[in-house]
Amino acid sequence: MKLDSPQCLLDQEEVGEAGDRQLLEPETWRTYAERRNALRKFLTVDLSPQLLKRHHARVELLRKCSYYIEILPKHLALGDQNPRVLPTTFQFIEPQKFQRMKKVGATQAKIQLLLLGELLEQLGHGRSELDALLESPDPQPFLAGWGLVEQRLADLSAVMDSFLATMVPGRLHIKHRLVSDINATKIPNLQVTLSAKTPVTFDREESVAHQDWASLRWSVTLQPAAPEQFELRYKLLDPQTQQERVQYSIIPVAAYAFDVPNLLPNRSYEFTIKRVEGYTLVYEPWLDSLTLQTGPRALEGPAPRRLGKLGPALTTPS
Repeated sequence: MKLDSPQCLLDQEEVGEAGDRQLLEPETWRTYAERRNALRKFLTVDLSPQLLKRHHARVELLRKCSYYIEILPKHLALGDQNPRVLPTTFQFIEPQKFQRMKKVGATQAKIQLLLLGELLEQLGHGRSELDALLESPDPQPFLAGWGLVEQRLADLSAVMDSFLATMVPGRLHIKHRLVSDINATKIPNLQVTLSAKTPVTFDREESVAHQDWASLRWSVTLQPAAPEQFELRYKLLDPQTQQERVQYSIIPVAAYAFDVPNLLPNRSYEFTIKRVEGYTLVYEPWLDSLTLQTGPRALEGPAPRRLGKLGPALTTPS
C-alpha cells in the first residue's frame, strides 16, 4: 500500500485515535469523540469548502452588477411595481433630493460590497483555524477548552448570518423626505430600496473579427433575453495617424448582437458593452470589454499575362 493513499491515511488516523482512546477514560473518550464529530460536521455542512467557493462566486458576481434605486409605494413589494406608477411618482420628487439619494445609494452599495468581502474573509480564516484544530492530535481543546471552541462556532455562525443578510441589497437608509410637504398628500408613502442587475457580458465564442468588420454577441448573466437598451463602444488601439485617432464610436443598440463595419484591417480594437445609463442608476463598478484583431488585407492575385504579337506561321500557306 502506498504511504500517501487514502486508505493508508485513514488507517493512520484510526491508529492515532486508538492510541488516544487508550490514554483517556471511557467517559472522557466518548465526550472527546462526540465533540470532535460535532466540529467535523460543522466544517463539512455549515462551513464546507464547496459552500465558501459558491459564496466567493456570488460576491464576484455582485462586484460586477449595476445598482439602481427603486422607489415604490410601501404597499408594493420589490419587483411588483407598475411601470405606469413610476413616472407619476417621479414628478412629485424634488430633483436635488433625488440626486443626494443617488449618492447615498452609491455609498451604501460600495459599503455592502466591502462588507461582503470582509465577512467572507473572516469565514475563510475561521474555517482554517477549526480545520487545524480538527487535525491536531491534542485532545485538550475538545475537553477543557471546549467552551472556547463553542464560542468560536457561534461567532462564525453569526458571521455567516450577517453575510447572507448583506448579500441582498435592501432598503436605503435616508434621513430626509424625497417629497415636499406640499406634494406629500398627493401620493402614497414611499419606500426607497437598492436593487442590483446582473452584468452584461460578451459571448467570447460568438464574437469574432473579420477583415474590416466585427460581429459581436452579448447576454445578461443568469437572465433570459429581454428587451433592453445597450450602449456599445469601440476604439482603435494604438492609432498611428490623426485619421486613425477618430476610429471610435458609441452605438446605441436595442438587441443582443451588432455588426461593426468600416474597421481597419490587421488592427486591434477594444469593445465595451453596458446598459444605457438610466435615471435611477447609482453605481456601476464594472464593464465588460473585449479586444479583437481584424484580419489582414486580402492579397491581390497575380496580374494577368499580356498577349504578345502573333509570330510567323509555321508553314507557308499554299
